[in-house]
Amino acid sequence: MDRVCVIGIWHLGSVYSACLADFGYQVTGVDADTERVNNLNNGIPPLFEPGLEELIAANIKAGRLKYTTDIEHTVCDCPYVMIAFDTPVDDNDEVDLSPVINTCQRIAPYLKNGCVLIISSQVPVGTSENIRAMIKKDNPALDFDVVYCPENLRLGKAIAYYKKPDRIVIGADSEATLNKVEKFFSVIPAPVMRMDLKSAEMTKHALNAFLATSISFGSEIANICDEVGADAMKVAQALRSESRIGNGIPLLPGLGFAGGTLARDLKILKKAGSDNKYETLLIDSVFTVNQRQNGIVIRKLERIFGSLKGLNIGVLGITYKPGTSTLRRSSSLEIIAELIKKGAKVKAFDPKADMNEVKQHIEFEFCADAYAVAENSNALVLITEWQEFKELDYNRIKEVMKKPILIDAKNMLDMYKMKTLGFSYLGIGRGE
Repeated sequence: MDRVCVIGIWHLGSVYSACLADFGYQVTGVDADTERVNNLNNGIPPLFEPGLEELIAANIKAGRLKYTTDIEHTVCDCPYVMIAFDTPVDDNDEVDLSPVINTCQRIAPYLKNGCVLIISSQVPVGTSENIRAMIKKDNPALDFDVVYCPENLRLGKAIAYYKKPDRIVIGADSEATLNKVEKFFSVIPAPVMRMDLKSAEMTKHALNAFLATSISFGSEIANICDEVGADAMKVAQALRSESRIGNGIPLLPGLGFAGGTLARDLKILKKAGSDNKYETLLIDSVFTVNQRQNGIVIRKLERIFGSLKGLNIGVLGITYKPGTSTLRRSSSLEIIAELIKKGAKVKAFDPKADMNEVKQHIEFEFCADAYAVAENSNALVLITEWQEFKELDYNRIKEVMKKPILIDAKNMLDMYKMKTLGFSYLGIGRGE
């Protein structure tokens, strides 16, 4: 099997490198962080993803996978070089392309003749074309091509979605390159969709914009359901059973989208519209609904208590989503910040939160378990829908709370069971 270099080893790069090695390729992962590389070579991934640690360890043992900081010597011998940075997004959801651009500039003199540069990092439409021109300018004699292959990972299910995707999108402006890269990905059992570079980049933006629009639509319907006494869970179930909509559409009521991923692509489309004097009315509305949605927890608490000053509020789940350890841009942190701003004291627990990230948040108390969070709390808010939270002893939780008020921001628990146990239970869009 061919040699592959995967550059940028965080979530995207660690999953790509491990999975490609598992498919039989000889893979070298490259990252500038020496400690991270050492950990990876000892089978320790940079973040939690189910099954990833075992997959990395197995392929290192099999001799198909290794990691290094030596980018120059690695790329010069590889016919396939993958750019797999998790592109940074700032607090305004603006993408930072510097890791991608700087790396492509750095490797330009060392790339192997005939190599294919596969970009899977999240980049604005037009970026891959610009990178190809930049490398050609820096190394005019180089025979190479650039492909854009948008990532399809989902935190918590990344390995399964990489190994068995719905489809693989390949973008290139050369038929020969499309043929070459389709053969490269033939180890993955999935249909291939071939297109030009810009269309492949735009596919990623459009997909995330559609998902974001669906989430905001579900939020809007849920909020109206709360006002009129309808159950948005049942409404969403009916909608998703409609063949023109489908069960995979994220219409379930809850909080707004977080993490920066969907918002990043909305911002890119909004800028593309602005640059071309096109008003993005729908995208603007999606942003407006989403920015308002996470405030629903505060509004529900204020309806119950009036002022939140001096209250003890417990929060279950602070990671971005279940199946991951990162707190980056999580809805929980946004809600906790607002609770503290309103004068509440906050205790929180999460079963998989990265403790290095937790230590950066001294504004709330992180507890050893859910029961410590519930103790003496005026209300408990469930935000990240970890399976462990379904299995808690809620009788015990009710007994240690100051008031048995439970806000389930993801509608994870059985509303009728919680009420039978004696909780004042409020979901999102449940007609209350």
